[in-house]
Amino acid sequence: MHPKERRLHAQRPPALLKRELNDAQCFALTGLERFGWELKFIRHPLFQDPVAVVFDAERGVYAVIERDGSLNERATVALRH
Repeated sequence: MHPKERRLHAQRPPALLKRELNDAQCFALTGLERFGWELKFIRHPLFQDPVAVVFDAERGVYAVIERDGSLNERATVALRH
């Protein structure tokens, strides 16, 4: 049995998420979106930079857009299902 979802807020619109990206990340995201990637969420770990997480629905792959705009498909981001 799965525990009840505790996150009560609605998912933030993509336009609000994109405001948190720096210029390099925005540029990278624009290119990635042409290949089917989408910005899913931004993690805010304590005392660290925000982490932009993107998803490729075709392959079912999550990745991170690093602060320098590079795509990291080997990032270790713990996801809840």
